[in-house]
Amino acid sequence: MPPKDLSLLPIPLERDVFMRTLIRELSGTLQDVIGVKEASGFISVVGQRVGDAINGEYRQALGVSHLSREEVASVLVDLKRRIQGDFYVVEETDEKIVFGNRRCPFGEKVLGRPALCMMTSNVFGSIAAENLGYAKVELNETIATGSPGCLVTVYIKQTGASEAASGREYVKA
Repeated sequence: MPPKDLSLLPIPLERDVFMRTLIRELSGTLQDVIGVKEASGFISVVGQRVGDAINGEYRQALGVSHLSREEVASVLVDLKRRIQGDFYVVEETDEKIVFGNRRCPFGEKVLGRPALCMMTSNVFGSIAAENLGYAKVELNETIATGSPGCLVTVYIKQTGASEAASGREYVKA
Protein backbone atom coordinates (compact mmCIF):
# COMPACT_ATOMS: atom_id res chain seq x y z
CA MET A 1 0.00 0.00 0.00
CA PRO A 2 1.52 3.38 -1.03
CA PRO A 3 2.10 6.08 1.58
CA LYS A 4 -0.76 8.52 2.00
CA ASP A 5 1.30 11.55 0.93
CA LEU A 6 2.98 10.69 -2.37
CA SER A 7 4.49 14.19 -2.55
CA LEU A 8 7.06 13.01 0.02
CA LEU A 9 8.50 10.45 -2.41
CA PRO A 10 11.96 11.41 -3.76
CA ILE A 11 10.84 11.82 -7.38
CA PRO A 12 12.43 14.81 -9.19
CA LEU A 13 9.26 15.85 -10.98
CA GLU A 14 7.74 19.27 -11.20
CA ARG A 15 6.33 21.40 -14.02
CA ASP A 16 9.64 22.71 -15.34
CA VAL A 17 11.30 19.29 -15.44
CA PHE A 18 8.18 17.79 -17.01
CA MET A 19 8.01 20.47 -19.74
CA ARG A 20 11.73 20.24 -20.54
CA THR A 21 11.43 16.43 -20.72
CA LEU A 22 8.39 16.72 -22.97
CA ILE A 23 10.20 19.09 -25.35
CA ARG A 24 13.30 16.89 -25.30
CA GLU A 25 11.29 13.80 -26.22
CA LEU A 26 9.32 15.63 -28.92
CA SER A 27 12.51 16.94 -30.54
CA GLY A 28 14.19 13.55 -30.15
CA THR A 29 11.28 11.79 -31.79
CA LEU A 30 11.37 14.27 -34.67
CA GLN A 31 15.15 13.81 -35.02
CA ASP A 32 14.79 10.01 -35.01
CA VAL A 33 11.85 9.87 -37.43
CA ILE A 34 12.63 12.59 -39.97
CA GLY A 35 16.25 13.53 -39.23
CA VAL A 36 18.02 16.39 -37.45
CA LYS A 37 17.81 18.78 -40.41
CA GLU A 38 14.07 18.33 -40.88
CA ALA A 39 13.42 18.40 -37.11
CA SER A 40 15.35 21.67 -36.96
CA GLY A 41 13.03 23.03 -39.64
CA PHE A 42 9.93 22.24 -37.62
CA ILE A 43 11.43 23.71 -34.46
CA SER A 44 12.44 26.78 -36.49
CA VAL A 45 8.80 27.53 -37.26
CA VAL A 46 7.99 27.44 -33.55
CA GLY A 47 11.03 29.60 -32.77
CA GLN A 48 9.93 32.20 -35.33
CA ARG A 49 6.50 32.48 -33.75
CA VAL A 50 7.96 32.67 -30.25
CA GLY A 51 10.47 35.30 -31.41
CA ASP A 52 7.72 37.44 -32.93
CA ALA A 53 5.70 37.30 -29.71
CA ILE A 54 8.67 38.10 -27.48
CA ASN A 55 9.73 40.96 -29.76
CA GLY A 56 6.26 42.48 -29.42
CA GLU A 57 6.33 42.13 -25.64
CA TYR A 58 9.68 43.92 -25.31
CA ARG A 59 8.74 46.68 -27.76
CA GLN A 60 5.52 47.32 -25.90
CA ALA A 61 7.19 47.27 -22.49
CA LEU A 62 9.90 49.66 -23.70
CA GLY A 63 7.37 51.87 -25.51
CA VAL A 64 9.26 51.77 -28.82
CA SER A 65 8.37 50.84 -32.39
CA HIS A 66 11.74 49.16 -32.95
CA LEU A 67 14.83 48.26 -30.97
CA SER A 68 18.32 49.65 -31.56
CA ARG A 69 21.32 47.31 -31.88
CA GLU A 70 22.18 47.89 -28.22
CA GLU A 71 18.59 47.21 -27.18
CA VAL A 72 18.49 44.03 -29.29
CA ALA A 73 21.62 42.76 -27.52
CA SER A 74 20.14 43.60 -24.11
CA VAL A 75 16.77 42.04 -24.95
CA LEU A 76 18.35 38.79 -26.14
CA VAL A 77 20.43 38.49 -22.97
CA ASP A 78 17.44 39.39 -20.79
CA LEU A 79 15.03 36.96 -22.39
CA LYS A 80 17.48 34.10 -21.95
CA ARG A 81 18.06 35.14 -18.32
CA ARG A 82 14.30 35.06 -17.71
CA ILE A 83 14.13 31.46 -18.90
CA GLN A 84 17.19 30.43 -16.87
CA GLY A 85 19.84 30.62 -19.56
CA ASP A 86 23.10 32.45 -18.88
CA PHE A 87 23.82 34.38 -22.06
CA TYR A 88 26.16 37.37 -22.19
CA VAL A 89 27.60 39.63 -24.88
CA VAL A 90 31.14 38.65 -25.94
CA GLU A 91 31.45 41.25 -28.70
CA GLU A 92 29.21 43.91 -30.22
CA THR A 93 30.02 45.85 -33.39
CA ASP A 94 28.06 47.52 -36.18
CA GLU A 95 28.26 44.22 -38.09
CA LYS A 96 27.59 41.55 -35.48
CA ILE A 97 26.76 40.64 -31.90
CA VAL A 98 28.49 37.60 -30.44
CA PHE A 99 26.93 35.88 -27.44
CA GLY A 100 28.36 33.36 -25.01
CA ASN A 101 26.28 31.12 -22.82
CA ARG A 102 27.15 29.11 -19.72
CA ARG A 103 23.75 27.47 -19.07
CA CYS A 104 21.03 26.27 -21.45
CA PRO A 105 17.40 27.01 -20.57
CA PHE A 106 16.67 23.37 -21.43
CA GLY A 107 19.29 22.23 -18.89
CA GLU A 108 20.63 18.73 -19.36
CA LYS A 109 17.61 17.92 -21.55
CA VAL A 110 19.33 19.65 -24.51
CA LEU A 111 22.18 17.12 -24.65
CA GLY A 112 21.99 15.23 -27.93
CA ARG A 113 19.15 17.41 -29.17
CA PRO A 114 20.79 19.97 -31.50
CA ALA A 115 17.42 20.64 -33.15
CA LEU A 116 16.44 22.48 -29.96
CA CYS A 117 19.13 25.06 -30.74
CA MET A 118 16.86 26.27 -33.54
CA MET A 119 14.79 27.93 -30.82
CA THR A 120 17.76 30.18 -30.02
CA SER A 121 18.60 30.71 -33.67
CA ASN A 122 15.07 31.67 -34.65
CA VAL A 123 14.24 33.76 -31.61
CA PHE A 124 17.53 35.67 -31.92
CA GLY A 125 17.28 35.92 -35.70
CA SER A 126 13.66 37.02 -35.85
CA ILE A 127 14.10 39.69 -33.16
CA ALA A 128 17.32 41.02 -34.69
CA ALA A 129 15.96 41.07 -38.26
CA GLU A 130 12.62 42.59 -37.31
CA ASN A 131 14.37 45.48 -35.59
CA LEU A 132 17.58 45.88 -37.59
CA GLY A 133 16.44 44.68 -41.02
CA TYR A 134 18.70 41.64 -41.36
CA ALA A 135 20.24 38.86 -39.30
CA LYS A 136 22.20 35.70 -39.87
CA VAL A 137 22.64 33.45 -36.87
CA GLU A 138 25.58 31.10 -36.64
CA LEU A 139 25.61 28.54 -33.84
CA ASN A 140 29.38 28.31 -33.49
CA GLU A 141 29.34 26.07 -30.38
CA THR A 142 26.44 24.53 -28.50
CA ILE A 143 25.91 22.66 -25.28
CA ALA A 144 23.59 20.33 -27.21
CA THR A 145 26.53 19.01 -29.23
CA GLY A 146 28.80 18.59 -26.22
CA SER A 147 30.53 21.96 -25.87
CA PRO A 148 30.82 23.28 -22.31
CA GLY A 149 28.95 26.42 -23.39
CA CYS A 150 27.44 28.10 -26.41
CA LEU A 151 28.90 30.66 -28.76
CA VAL A 152 26.35 32.31 -31.04
CA THR A 153 27.12 34.95 -33.65
CA VAL A 154 24.30 37.18 -34.86
CA TYR A 155 25.40 39.03 -37.99
CA ILE A 156 23.31 42.17 -38.40
CA LYS A 157 24.81 43.36 -41.69
CA GLN A 158 25.58 41.47 -44.84
CA THR A 159 29.35 41.34 -45.14
CA GLY A 160 31.95 38.95 -46.47
CA ALA A 161 32.16 37.41 -43.00
CA SER A 162 28.40 36.90 -42.78
CA GLU A 163 28.27 35.39 -46.27
CA ALA A 164 31.10 32.98 -45.38
CA ALA A 165 29.43 31.96 -42.11
CA SER A 166 27.22 28.91 -41.92
CA GLY A 167 23.89 29.70 -40.36
CA ARG A 168 20.36 30.84 -41.03
CA GLU A 169 19.42 34.18 -42.52
CA TYR A 170 16.48 36.24 -41.36
CA VAL A 171 14.99 39.35 -42.93
CA LYS A 172 12.39 41.83 -41.77
CA ALA A 173 8.91 40.56 -42.52
